[in-house]
Amino acid sequence: MLKDTSEVRADYKEKVTGEALYVTDLTIPGMAYARILRSPHPHARIVAIDIEEAAAVPGVLGIFSGKDLQDGFCAETHWGLYFKDRPIIAQDVVRYAGEPVAAVVAASEAIAEDAIELINVEYDILPFVTEGKKALEAGSPRVHEKFDVLNDYYFRGGPKPVDGTNICHMYEFDQGNVDEAFASAYKVVEDEFTFPGIYHYAMEPHAVIAHYRPDCLELWSNGQTPTAIQRVCSGLFDIPIARVRVHTPYVGGGFGGKASVKLDPLAAALSKFVGRPVKLQLSLMESMQTCRRVDTAISMKTAVDREGKLIARSIDVVANCGAYADTGPAIATKAAIRAIGPYSFQNLRLRSRAVYTNTVPAASFRSIGGPQGVWACESQIDEIAHAIGMDPIEFRRKNIAPRHGVIKSDLRPIDVDVGDELEHALDLMQSMRGAECADKPRGVAVAATDPGILPVGGAIVRLTADGHITVSVTTAEIGQGARGVQRLIASRCLGQPIDKVTALEPDTQSAPYDWGTGASRSTVILGLAIEDACQQIAQQIREAAALVTEAPQSEIQIVDGGVQARGETLSFKELLRRFQGVTAGEFAAIGRVTPYSQGGRLRQSPLFWETAAGVCEISVDEDTGQVSVDTIALCADVGKVLNPKAAEGQDEGAAVQGLGHTLMEQYVYEDGQIINGSAFDYKVPTIDQAPSMHAHFIENGDGPGPFGSRGMGEGAILPIAPAVANAIRNKYGARIRSLPLTPEKVWRAINQRENENEI
Repeated sequence: MLKDTSEVRADYKEKVTGEALYVTDLTIPGMAYARILRSPHPHARIVAIDIEEAAAVPGVLGIFSGKDLQDGFCAETHWGLYFKDRPIIAQDVVRYAGEPVAAVVAASEAIAEDAIELINVEYDILPFVTEGKKALEAGSPRVHEKFDVLNDYYFRGGPKPVDGTNICHMYEFDQGNVDEAFASAYKVVEDEFTFPGIYHYAMEPHAVIAHYRPDCLELWSNGQTPTAIQRVCSGLFDIPIARVRVHTPYVGGGFGGKASVKLDPLAAALSKFVGRPVKLQLSLMESMQTCRRVDTAISMKTAVDREGKLIARSIDVVANCGAYADTGPAIATKAAIRAIGPYSFQNLRLRSRAVYTNTVPAASFRSIGGPQGVWACESQIDEIAHAIGMDPIEFRRKNIAPRHGVIKSDLRPIDVDVGDELEHALDLMQSMRGAECADKPRGVAVAATDPGILPVGGAIVRLTADGHITVSVTTAEIGQGARGVQRLIASRCLGQPIDKVTALEPDTQSAPYDWGTGASRSTVILGLAIEDACQQIAQQIREAAALVTEAPQSEIQIVDGGVQARGETLSFKELLRRFQGVTAGEFAAIGRVTPYSQGGRLRQSPLFWETAAGVCEISVDEDTGQVSVDTIALCADVGKVLNPKAAEGQDEGAAVQGLGHTLMEQYVYEDGQIINGSAFDYKVPTIDQAPSMHAHFIENGDGPGPFGSRGMGEGAILPIAPAVANAIRNKYGARIRSLPLTPEKVWRAINQRENENEI
C-alpha cells in the first residue's frame, strides 16, 4: 500500500474548496432552462394538452410534448437498452406517475416553473398495476402491448420477453437433478424474501445541458456512461456518432442511477425544438421519479444432507422493473445468480422474471441484483443452520466453496477464498469488541457476485517533452476516485512522480471508447488500457534512447524526468532534441482492452468475483423495535489496494448505503402514487446512525487488473441486511423476511415470537 495518498486524489482539494465544477454549475452562452410537467396518474391515455395560457407567459421560448415528435422531428421517437420501449417524452399514453408529459423551455427556471402550472392536460384513466407479482397474474393490466427487442445493444445478449404478458425478460438455468435432490434430502427449507424499491439518493440530482445544431449535438451530462448517451442520441437524431460529443465533468454521485441513459434524449430534443442550448436540471423528488433500484420477491428452496452439506437450491425471482425496462432484464438475471451465494450446489435451478409495472422505471444500483439476492440467500442459510441445530458460522465454514470452486457451471470458478474473508471479519469484530459485549446480538453474512463487466475500453496516454503525462479515458469520476487511480497507474507504469500526471475530464470527442462506469470495472479495464498504453510509450522511449545513445534497449532505464543509459542521464526534452532535432514533441499511445486481450483470458465471465464477508453487532430497543447497528466488521479480497483511503471510503460508504435499505429505505406506493417522495418523508441514515466500521482487505495480488488488483466498492453493501436480520434471529428467534426492518416490523416479530414461546 502507499504510505501517503493525499496527492493521488486531485479532486479532494477542488471539491472542498468549491473549485470542482459539476453540470449544475455550468452555463453555456445563450442557454435556456427547462422544467418538466409530469403525469399525476400511473396509467392513462393523454386526450389533450392545453398550452395556450402557459405559452403566453413572457420569457417562455417553447412548450414541448409528444405531438411535437411527429412529422419527422427526429429519426426515432423511442429508445432503450433492451427494447425500444421508452419515448423521448410521453406519446399518447403515460405509464407511471411522474412520467414527463410536457416540458417548458424558458429564459429562466423561475419562468419555466411558473408556466408549467398553467398547462392543462386531459387524461383518460386506465387500469394500473404496481406490484411485480400481481403484474404476472392473468388479466393484469398490460403496461406495453409489444416488445421491440434490441439484441446486444448495451449488454451482451438480448432479453427474452414472453408475448402477451408483462414479462419483459425470462431467465432460466438448470444443473443436476434438483427434484431428486429435494426428495432425498435430510432437510428442505423454503422461504420467500422481499426487497423494496429504493432511491439512489446521489447528492447531485440528474442534470444535462444539450446544444443541438444541424448535424451536431453537444452535451454536458452527469451520466455515468458517456458512450451510451452518445450512441442513443446518435440513433434518435440521425447524427453520426463522431458528431455527438459528450462532456462528463465531476459527477456528484451516481451509484448506477446515472448509468446508461436518463435525461439526455429529452434535453437534446428540447434544444432542437427551441434552437438554442437547454439546461434540464431535476430536483431531488424528480430524480426519485426518474429511476430506482429493482424491487424483488425471491422464493428460495434449499436442501441439506445429514452431514450438513448443501445439496440443492431452487431460486425464483420476480423483479419489478417499472414502466420501462432500462437495465431491468440484466438485474433480474443477476439477482438469481447472486442468490446462489459463495456455495457449490451440484443441483441448481434458477428462474427469474423481469416484469413491467406502472411504477418508476428501475435501473442499475450498486451491485445490480446483489443486495436482493444476498438478502434471500444469507437469511435462509442461517435458517437452515438453526433448523438442523448447527451454529450458523460453522454451517458456513462447512459449505463455503474453496478458492477455484465452481459456483455455477457456466461461470469462471471463484477466484477468492470467501471462507478466509469470513475468518478475518470475525477476528476483526472480536478484536474491536472482545468479550465485553458478548451479550449483544451479532449476525454474519457472506456474498459472492459476478460483475457484468464487458472487457471493452481504451485509453490515450501522452508523455510530453517536459515530462508531464496526460491520461484520457471516458470513465466518469462519480466520487469513487477513478481519476486518482488513473494517475497512479500511469505514474507507476512510467516511473514518474504522480504530481506530473493529469487525468483529463472525459470527452467522447477526444477519448477512446469505453463501455461505461459501473460494475466495479474502471480500475481493472481502464487500468489495463492505461497499462497497455504506458508499455507502448516505454518501448518508444527505449527505442529512441537506444538510437541516440547507441546503447542496447535492455540497458535503457526510464527515470524521473528522463532516461539513463551508460552512465548518462537525458531529460525527455534532451532525448527528443537528439532524436528528432527539436526540444519538443511527445511519446503517445492508445491502449486497448478487448475480450481477446492477454491471450483471451478476459473472455470468460466474470472477469473476477466481487465478494465480501460482514459481521455486525446491534442493539434493539425491545419496547419500540428500534434497531441500532453499533459495529460492522468487513473483509474483502481485492487483489491489490491501489489507494487505501479511497478503498476504505468505498467500503464504508457501501456499508452505510446498505444500512439504508436494511432499516428504513423504501418506495411506498398508494393508489399508484409515491407517497414518500421527498427528503422529509424518504429517510436515509444520518451521521448519528452510522456505526463504527472497520474494513480489512486481503491482498494476494492475483486479480486481473493492474498490479494484481480486482474491482471493489460494491461488495460491502451486500452482507449488511442479512447480517442484521440474522442478529435479530440469533437473539430473539424471530425471522423477518421483508425489508426494511422498521421498528414496527421488528417489534411485532419479537413479540409474536415471545407469545409463541409462552404458549
